[in-house]
Amino acid sequence: MMMRIVRAAIFFIIILILWELIYRTGIYPEVLFPSPVQVGSYLLKGFSGSSLIFACYVTLRRLLTGYAISLFIGLPIGLALSRSQTLKDTVGSVALGLQALPSICWAPLAILWIGQNERAMLFIVIMGALFSIIISTESGVKNVPPIFVRAAKTMGSKGFHTYSKVIMPAALPSIVTGMKMGWSFAWRSLMAGEMIIFVIGGAGIGQHLSMGRELNDMPRVMGLMFIILIIGLIVDKLFFSPIERMLHERWGTKIS
Repeated sequence: MMMRIVRAAIFFIIILILWELIYRTGIYPEVLFPSPVQVGSYLLKGFSGSSLIFACYVTLRRLLTGYAISLFIGLPIGLALSRSQTLKDTVGSVALGLQALPSICWAPLAILWIGQNERAMLFIVIMGALFSIIISTESGVKNVPPIFVRAAKTMGSKGFHTYSKVIMPAALPSIVTGMKMGWSFAWRSLMAGEMIIFVIGGAGIGQHLSMGRELNDMPRVMGLMFIILIIGLIVDKLFFSPIERMLHERWGTKIS
């Protein structure tokens, strides 16, 4: 574990050094390519003045709320699709088609239907994450090896017992992967929504990023991109990765 941390630290230090060297060569004008010190200065100033803290809070509140609603709706629908061919041919086909729709396409619809408010933000997040969760859940249950079910039935399992004790646990790795994909889609959808929809008193990271673009403030733009990257890594390492590791260990599919 310690060696992994050291390797990662060395890698990012090398990136910072290369970044600084490129900045010092003057290949790119300073207005388009700030130094690591300038970006760090913006982040320090933003967090010390609490503006970035509030932006992160607003964005994460929207993200968690929309993602939780997506899970609440998407998981049952995905399970229902796996049990009904009729639902798969109808609702499943719609979900599969809408999954290919870029998340940003929901923003104009949200503005026209709902207006520039918090509900529009939630709508964009939900629609961005929902369909990948539905499809991954349905696929995870459908792809459970039939031998698992047959073995359970030879030992007397049937009906709901087979579904809850065999099929669902075996499908969990795929379902968690779908939840992870849904999170990433929700994150991207929210950034697109915040850059398009301006809610008074609710400036999130995306809105700050849009302001940085309009002001040609590259330290702000790169600093906010760094924040987005860090939040994504933290969520993956602290939530999804431990769950995936536990499931792989449980089912003996972990690769050394």
